[in-house]
Amino acid sequence: SWPRGKRWWAAAGALLAGAVGFAAGALGWRAAMAPIPRVDVSMYTAATIERGRQLAAVGNCVGCHTAPGGAPNAGGLEMPTPFGAIRTTNITPDVETGIGAWSLPAFQRAMREGIARDGRHLYPAFPYPSYTRTTDEDLTALYAWLMSQPAVRNDVAASKLAFPYGVRPLMALWNALFLQPGATAQADPARSAQWNRGEYLVNGLGHCGACHTERNALGAERTGTAYLGGAMVEGWEAPPLTAASRAPVPWTEDEFYRYLRNGYSPLHGATAGPMGPVIAELATLPDEDVRAMAHYLASFNPPVTEAQAKAAAQTAVLEARASAAMPSNASRMFSAACGACHHDGDGPRLLGANVPLALNSNLHSDRPDNLLRVILEGIRTPATHAIGFMQGFADALDDRQVAELAAWMRRRYAPSKPAWTDLEAAVARVRASASAH
Repeated sequence: SWPRGKRWWAAAGALLAGAVGFAAGALGWRAAMAPIPRVDVSMYTAATIERGRQLAAVGNCVGCHTAPGGAPNAGGLEMPTPFGAIRTTNITPDVETGIGAWSLPAFQRAMREGIARDGRHLYPAFPYPSYTRTTDEDLTALYAWLMSQPAVRNDVAASKLAFPYGVRPLMALWNALFLQPGATAQADPARSAQWNRGEYLVNGLGHCGACHTERNALGAERTGTAYLGGAMVEGWEAPPLTAASRAPVPWTEDEFYRYLRNGYSPLHGATAGPMGPVIAELATLPDEDVRAMAHYLASFNPPVTEAQAKAAAQTAVLEARASAAMPSNASRMFSAACGACHHDGDGPRLLGANVPLALNSNLHSDRPDNLLRVILEGIRTPATHAIGFMQGFADALDDRQVAELAAWMRRRYAPSKPAWTDLEAAVARVRASASAH
């Protein structure tokens, strides 16, 4: 009869709707959120906008969303990944090519779930797995600041990822495996307010683990002992921030603070490479936030006093002096190219900080990559004025010479570490990687 048929069709329709809904979810189909007119930022207080600026500095938004020579946050920076090249998006409030038509809920969804306003899945090169922990209040402040910035029209070219990684709906499966959407930070009652603040900044908008934690085959951050345990990023080693550090002197809260605040630590060395722009942004933060980050990071390292750290540094310097290599081509090369600035304290202080090379973490690493990149590229844009400029020697030294120099420096300044192997091949690889970036 018709009533029975009606019930059948209703059940069939419900099943069909459920199947479509399941398929949509499985395939990553998400509804678009309606565009809005340009936001009137006068609705936000100056204090809220300033808070948003500070939060953008924590996340170094400008570092990824600005192409070389481009307008700040207008996108277009090409980021090489194991899955292909990703181009960063325009996050200025331009209505057509940026996020000017995005409502606050659309912005929050992108930050917490990795879904653009139009429903497209974003790639986790945009670290929404970290940003998902950010509070509503902070996301509102960040949104207010972004919307208060100049709108820049810049239609960014599409990213080019290898199949099947370029199929955006498949990101729904990735999110199901690795994302905890909206898992905002919960304070640990057993820890201090300072520790909890540092944890929130480091693991949230700061997304330190995005570089300093190894990733699995699908590009998700590993957990457990891999957390902040170091990784390779765009040809640079992001060193361990935990007790797994190879540095000759354990990191203390004060040394983390000095490094994050000034771009160098007197007991470890100066920043270089991709960390430089991060330090430049952190320099604009309130002191208490930088101190909180240092306090949190120090909790993953052996507890040592400042006096113990300085004693360990003195021991490392004395051991390096005692193992000074006999004169050689490499030692003469070092004296000519490097010795004026990188002396053992018996010469003038030139071009910024002069941290003894025996304390430089790069010379004690298991990998020579960072040392080789600094020799080849130098430090062209110091993170702070305290560091100073360093010229690169890519055009002055060939692969064999750089390999000889690096081997001598390892022997001279990290005498307790084993020699690096296949250095000439490593120099060629690093040189090629540097030119590609």
